[in-house]
Amino acid sequence: MDGSTSKSPTFAQPSETNLTSALLDPDLRLLLITAASTGDGTSTSALALAGQLAQMSCGRVLLLDACQDSRNLSQQLGLGRERGFRDLLFDSQPPPLVQDCIVQVPNLPFDVMPNGRSPRDASHLHSEHLRPLLKQLGGKYRFVVIDGGAVYSAADALVISPLVDGVILVVRAEDTRSEVAQAATQRLAQAGAKLIGSIFNGRKYYMPKWLYDNL
Repeated sequence: MDGSTSKSPTFAQPSETNLTSALLDPDLRLLLITAASTGDGTSTSALALAGQLAQMSCGRVLLLDACQDSRNLSQQLGLGRERGFRDLLFDSQPPPLVQDCIVQVPNLPFDVMPNGRSPRDASHLHSEHLRPLLKQLGGKYRFVVIDGGAVYSAADALVISPLVDGVILVVRAEDTRSEVAQAATQRLAQAGAKLIGSIFNGRKYYMPKWLYDNL
C-alpha cells in the first residue's frame, strides 16, 4: 500500500545507538525495542535503528508498530487509519493479507507496518497468534524492528519479547532511574527475552558533542 498521503517524519536520532555491529549477526532478524516507562523514546529509537539498518543492510527492513500508546509511531507518521499489525491478529471479517498492512512512507528507506485499526485494548496479544506472523515477516525481511512500547505501560512487550531474536532496552538520560531500568530488565529476563543491548536516549551534552566523540 502506498502511504503517499502520510506526513513526512521529523524525528531526531537517539544520542547513542552503538548496536549496528552486533546486529550484523545473521541470527538476529526480529528485534524488539522497549523501555521501562512511557516517554523514554521507543518510537524515536525504533525509527533511528530501522534507518541505520536499512542503510547498512543489503536486505529489506520493516518497522512494525506494536505500541498501544495514543501517541504511537503510527499516529506520529499519520498512519492511524491504515490497516496493520492488530488487524492481522484480530480482524476476522475477513482478515487482511500481510501485504495489505505494509506501507511505504516517503523519505523512509524501510517499510512500515502500522499498529492497525482494531480498537486498542479490545484484544490482548497471545503468543500462539503472534508467533506465526513474526515467523512470516522474518522470512520476508532481513530485519524486523518492533516498537513494543514500555514494559510498565502494557503487557504486550513482555508477550513479544520471548518470540524475537533480541531485545533492546531504551534508557532515557537523566530521566530513567537505574533501579527502574534494572527492574524492567529483570521482568524481560523472567519472560524469556534475550537482551542484546541498550539505547541511551536524550543525552544532554554539556560540552560540544564533537569533543565527547574524541575523548
